[in-house]
Amino acid sequence: MQSFRENSSGNPTVTVPSSKISSELLLSLATGPVLLAMLANKAINELLPEIGLYSEEIFRGDRLPMLNFPQNPKDS
Repeated sequence: MQSFRENSSGNPTVTVPSSKISSELLLSLATGPVLLAMLANKAINELLPEIGLYSEEIFRGDRLPMLNFPQNPKDS
């Protein structure tokens, strides 16, 4: 059985496109989104505890109106 190289005819070299992107360009393009993601993470980490405090303040109960329930004569 013949191998692929022996059986192939013509130029055995493979042409590679010459449009290579340098790693420095990729790094510079990726820096902005990474920094924005870090800033967004910091903002969310500060916002979530504040939302928790505000919701706790709303449901604390000292500012809610008093509800007058009718007293049943059977309960007393």
